[in-house]
Amino acid sequence: MTKRSESPYVSHVFVCTNDRGGQRKSCADNNSQLIKDKLKNVVSDRGWKGKVRVSTSGCMGLCAKGPNVIIYPQKVWFSEVLPDDVDDIVSTIERIMEDG
Repeated sequence: MTKRSESPYVSHVFVCTNDRGGQRKSCADNNSQLIKDKLKNVVSDRGWKGKVRVSTSGCMGLCAKGPNVIIYPQKVWFSEVLPDDVDDIVSTIERIMEDG
């Protein structure tokens, strides 16, 4: 039987890394794996491990606006993210962490 519980994380950050192999636009076309790696490094460097989780996501359905990053449960969605945009995402996570 399934067990339901509350998430142990203040925020869970999902980074789409879906790759369609060049057949159609996908989040992987614009370095989404690098974005995820950078976010994971920041979470570690700031001591947020255990409070903020960065995970790979499959397709979120908005590939034309990718790469896409979403933060739950706060429902914050970033589209057309580039590796240089990670600081903006981190600022959002920082505000979330300050608010508890």
